Amino acid sequence: MAPSRARSGAGAALPVVVALLLLLAVVAAAAGGGRKMASHGEGANLKAAPGAPAAGGEAEQFRGKARLPSFAAPRRYELSLRPDLVACTFSGSVAISVAVSAPTRFLVLNALDLTVNRASILFQALAPTEVVFFKDDGVLVLGFAKQLPLGEGVLKMDFDGILNDQMRGFYRSKYQFKGKEKNMAVTQFESVDARRCFPCWDEPAFKAKFKLTLEVPSQLVALSNMPVANATFAGPIKTVRYHESPPMSTYLVAIVVGIFEYVEGMTSKGTRVRVYTQIGNSNQGKFALDVGVKSLNFYKDYFDTPYPLPKLDMIAIPDFAAGAMENYGLVTYREVALLFDEKSSSASSKQNIAITVAHELAHQWFGNLVTMEWWTHLWLNEGFATWMSHLAVDSFFPQWNIWTQFLDSTTTALRLDSLEASHPIEVEIHHASEVDQIFDAISYDKGASVIRMLQSYLGAERFQKAMASYMKKYAYSNAKTEDLWAVLEKETGEPVKDLMTTWTKQKGYPVINAKIKGNDIEIEQAQFLLDGSSGPGTWIVPITSGCGAPGVQKKLLKLERDKLVISSQCGDRKKGGNFWTKLNINGTGFYRIKYDDELAAALQNALETKKLSLMDKIGIVDDVYALSIARQQTFASLLRLLYGYRGEADYSVLSHINTVTTSIAKISVDATPALAGDIKQLLIKILLSPAEKLGWDPKKGESHLDVMLRPVLLTALVHLGHGKTINEGVRRFNIFTHDRNTPLLPPDTRKAAYLAVMQNVSSSNRSGYDVLRKIYKESAEGEERLQVLGILCSCLDKGIVLESMNLIFTNEVRNQDAYIVLKGILPEAREISWNWLKENWERISKTFSTSSRVADFVKTIVPLFTSNEKAVEISNFFATRTKPGFERTLKQNLENVRISARWAEGIKSEPGLAQTVRELLDKP
Repeated sequence: MAPSRARSGAGAALPVVVALLLLLAVVAAAAGGGRKMASHGEGANLKAAPGAPAAGGEAEQFRGKARLPSFAAPRRYELSLRPDLVACTFSGSVAISVAVSAPTRFLVLNALDLTVNRASILFQALAPTEVVFFKDDGVLVLGFAKQLPLGEGVLKMDFDGILNDQMRGFYRSKYQFKGKEKNMAVTQFESVDARRCFPCWDEPAFKAKFKLTLEVPSQLVALSNMPVANATFAGPIKTVRYHESPPMSTYLVAIVVGIFEYVEGMTSKGTRVRVYTQIGNSNQGKFALDVGVKSLNFYKDYFDTPYPLPKLDMIAIPDFAAGAMENYGLVTYREVALLFDEKSSSASSKQNIAITVAHELAHQWFGNLVTMEWWTHLWLNEGFATWMSHLAVDSFFPQWNIWTQFLDSTTTALRLDSLEASHPIEVEIHHASEVDQIFDAISYDKGASVIRMLQSYLGAERFQKAMASYMKKYAYSNAKTEDLWAVLEKETGEPVKDLMTTWTKQKGYPVINAKIKGNDIEIEQAQFLLDGSSGPGTWIVPITSGCGAPGVQKKLLKLERDKLVISSQCGDRKKGGNFWTKLNINGTGFYRIKYDDELAAALQNALETKKLSLMDKIGIVDDVYALSIARQQTFASLLRLLYGYRGEADYSVLSHINTVTTSIAKISVDATPALAGDIKQLLIKILLSPAEKLGWDPKKGESHLDVMLRPVLLTALVHLGHGKTINEGVRRFNIFTHDRNTPLLPPDTRKAAYLAVMQNVSSSNRSGYDVLRKIYKESAEGEERLQVLGILCSCLDKGIVLESMNLIFTNEVRNQDAYIVLKGILPEAREISWNWLKENWERISKTFSTSSRVADFVKTIVPLFTSNEKAVEISNFFATRTKPGFERTLKQNLENVRISARWAEGIKSEPGLAQTVRELLDKP
């Protein structure tokens, strides 16, 4: 979202006389039918007459700062915009009520990629004597001849810009209407791109009211945050005026202009909710509408605070960089994140839509009503919205067992946070170009996981009551993390700040070493790192322990060491098999457990005798998997544990097992090539039984989770080279190519069949590939198109892999979907993809100019490698090619390469591994 910015010099400081010259120039340009526009990538275009003084002087004090100065702040914006959807330009004017609170002769705000009419700039009756633009900061400094009067005044200016194609700021998105390609105008301002649409104080803390006016072609629908107040028509143009908004941050302002239709619903309190789609697709918005209405009702009750606006619109955008964006009252989505078709969409798509809608609507309270004070506190937005979305969806669809699935988010965060290159939840942001990097699994998934841990520690009822108090106290304003802790402490009487500061202000988490001694378990914490080292961190850890019986023991581990008393309910050690106990019950804690041999053996027995909860099954295998990577437990012990899951039937557990087996299959090829085939057969043995039980065909009355599990298992077996599954996938695909409505290949299992076809594709045998390309081009279903796109690189033929990767440079693939092409690359094709990346790096950097899009290429290709030599090569290549927006991403992925190399070395030298694999294969 937030772009990287090339550094440049300041704009020129212009004397008042130049304003008159520029005004004449603007008039002359208008008379000639043209308008001076900023070319893409420019900053505020302010040209000086010959002899104008250079920028500098006192204005330099505002260059390179993390934040804007606080001596002046906006209170209200009157913003008028006139987008031209044919020329792909826009013009605008803004009048900002600014409160000057301290002596100054400057106003400092944000602007980027705009041509500002120098002559139009006035604060009250004062014209600036200096206009200085720092492009690398996106900052516009207005200097006046004398100090500004304290109190409120109005800053006015006119500006022009380009409706860009970069999915940020005010941009254009292409769609089809009556067989013709059209442009719609869309905004995407989070995190720091409102400044690309209009000059503003583009920071979360500068909340203000917004009064918007749009001038658009009469036949178009024009949406914004607030309802329409009135509209007037003048020939082909209509002027649409919107009601004034409550105070909000600039990143939440939203505008969408195009041709749409909608479905509509109403909340229990009478709030109108609509889902807008392209013409003919409105039926696909009904499921999201239902979830949206339920979400607003749910959050109103949970926070004991009504939804603040008179309406809520949700709209599907064809070109959209993120999954969705929580703009106040006008939430924008990728089409696949909002639209659901009962006949052509998968069960996983339905669930993803529910989670995404619930996430964005949680933001209407946590983020929009109460907003983070600065990007350091981003997790208050994203962590809470992630946690709240699961709470809401669990209420709507309890049969989905969504909290067990939530552990996927926790384990994702645990993996990232066990890197030295991780970052704290509260991460210092020193420049706008750094913000984009923290929209990651730490802010979202670790944030949500520590919230779950805290709620579990405090209790659901106390936690909810405190959240309602927090929402009321900070409504329409901003808050820091410390503000939340203070409310929680006041409401619960617990030492929340001391506890949670250890989780938000330092990166990482502990592994709890558990050793049995008499009737006690001795516990000791140490920071866990995947590279096998131990970091310096210590935490206040909410420890839970139990053995499936009613009642869970709870203890706050405040020191490095402590002990737990083994409950008498957990069996008698002296009698053998019936004794077991587990720490971190249901994975509510954000930490790992390393058990001694006796405790580990007892847990393996509890697993095989079906005594563990689903969540605990996931927690155990993920801990052993991570400990194996860190070489703190053997690879053989991981395989033996996995074998205990061979009779498992639950979606969440097997989905997680699949993640682990995929990693094992990949590393074994490099670590022990001679044994890799046997290891794959072992993994097939673990997954085959539940796959055969489900089969390819859906069964009447089967659960949502079984429908989701089927493609996970079939796809896994295809990846592992299971011949029978591959052949059946190809057979069904061949029937599907002649009858797209065949029941033999419903939406849920198509990816597995597509992947099976790609196993036999080569440059000399490309018929299956060509058919898949044809399906991609002809399909009107976004989900199916993405399924095809994601497997086109999933073969070993160099020519096909290169042809597929090069599709991202064609009109066949939208920029937002480019990374999906790369996700299908197999480890065997990593050298092909790495060479392609090097050869095309300059083109990629220009085509995908936002740092997050460029980072996607690094995240998909770099981790395919498992050698220190390759890590050095990659590091050397990027030494002169990094951008501020993806430096952290590169460091994290290079660290993962080195960790994989170390893991492979450990597996290679592990004694007795081949014997363990053979024993497990030979077991009945």
